[in-house]
Amino acid sequence: MIASAFIIAIGFGIVAPILPQYAADFGVSAMAVSAVVSAFGLFRLIFAPVSGKLTQTLGETPVYVVGLLIVAASMFATAFAPTYELLLIFRAVGGIGSTFFTVSAMTFLARKAPPQIRGRVSGAYASAFLIGNVAGPLLGSALLVLGQRVPFLVYGGALILAAAIVFVMLRRSRLEDRANRDSRRRATVAEAWRMPSYRAALTSGFANGWATFGLRNSIVPLFAATAFVGTGWFIGADQLAGVALAAFAAGNVAVVLTVAKRSDEWGRRPPILAGLVIAGLATAALGSAAHPWMLLVLSLVAGAGTGLIVPAQQAAVADIVGEGRNGGSVVSTFQMTQDFGAIIGPLLAGLIVDHLSYGWAFGVTGVVMLIGAAAWTAAPETLPARRAAAG
Repeated sequence: MIASAFIIAIGFGIVAPILPQYAADFGVSAMAVSAVVSAFGLFRLIFAPVSGKLTQTLGETPVYVVGLLIVAASMFATAFAPTYELLLIFRAVGGIGSTFFTVSAMTFLARKAPPQIRGRVSGAYASAFLIGNVAGPLLGSALLVLGQRVPFLVYGGALILAAAIVFVMLRRSRLEDRANRDSRRRATVAEAWRMPSYRAALTSGFANGWATFGLRNSIVPLFAATAFVGTGWFIGADQLAGVALAAFAAGNVAVVLTVAKRSDEWGRRPPILAGLVIAGLATAALGSAAHPWMLLVLSLVAGAGTGLIVPAQQAAVADIVGEGRNGGSVVSTFQMTQDFGAIIGPLLAGLIVDHLSYGWAFGVTGVVMLIGAAAWTAAPETLPARRAAAG
C-alpha cells in the first residue's frame, strides 16, 4: 500500500500544477478552472457511499485496484480532451475511481494497524504520498517541455503500475478478505456520530479538504502563474506553480517524518489543533506574498501544518472505527465531508478571485481552517491509552 501510494503521489504531483493552466487554455474564467478541481471532488462525494458499501462487500484490495484503473483511464482521456466540457467530464469520472481507492485504503489501514502504532502507520502511508508530492510537481514542470499532454499520460501509466503492485503484493490479504468478510464486525456511522471526536474530525476534514485538496490545487497554481509574471526571478511564473506545490509537500514530509508519528505518544488531538492553526494562518497570509520567495516560504509553513493534521486525523478516524472492524461506511462518510470541502473551496475561492482578489480567497480559507481547530477544542482524545488515562 505504501509503495502504491508513493507512485500515485508522484503522478498526482506531476499533473497538479499543470491542470489549472491546462484548463485555462480553453479560455475560461478562474471559477471555471476551479470547477475542474471541484468536479473531481463532487464525484468523489457522490460515490463515497458506494465505495464504502463495495469495500464492505468485496473487501478493500479489489476496490482499491479498480479505483486506480478508473483514474488511469480518466487521465488518458484528459490528455486528449478536445473541449473544456469534456475535460470536466473526464475529471469527474476520475473522482469516482479516486474515492474507491481512498476509502478502501483508509479502511484497510484502520483494520490492519494495531492502536499502539496506528499513528506511525498513518504517518508512513502519508509520507509516501508526501514524498511523491515533492518530486511530482518538479517532474511535472520539467515534463512541460514535451507538451501539456505528456504529464497526464505519465500519471495514467503510473496508476496502472500502482494497481499491479497492489494486485500482486496483497493477493493473500484479498483471499483472506473473501474468506472472512461475513464474520467481521462493522462500525456504523450512527455509532461514530455519537462521538464528539468524530464530529470534530468531520469538521476539520471539511476544512482540510477546502484548503489542501481544493484551493491548494486550483487557486495556488493560478496565483503563482499570474501574480509573479515579470518579476525577473530565476524561474518563470509557470514553473513557480510547480515549485510552490513542491514546497508545500516538502513541509508536509519534514513534519510527517519527524513529529507527526508522535501522535501515538501525545495523542491525536494536539497535532490536529496545532496543524490547523499553523496551516490556517499561513494560508491566510499567502495572498499578501509580494515576492516569489515569500510564496514558497508560506507554502512550506502551510505544508508543515498540514503534515500535523493528516496522519493524526486519519489515526483518529481509525481509533473510532476500532481494530479488526470493517469501517467502510464510517471512513466513507469522513471522506465525503472532506470531499465536500474540496468541492466548495475551489468554487467559492474562484468566485472570490473573480470578484474581489486572491488575498480575500486565501483569507477566507484561513478562517475556515481555524473553525476546524475550534471544533477540536471541545472534542476528547481518541487514542485508547490517552483516553483511558484521561478517564
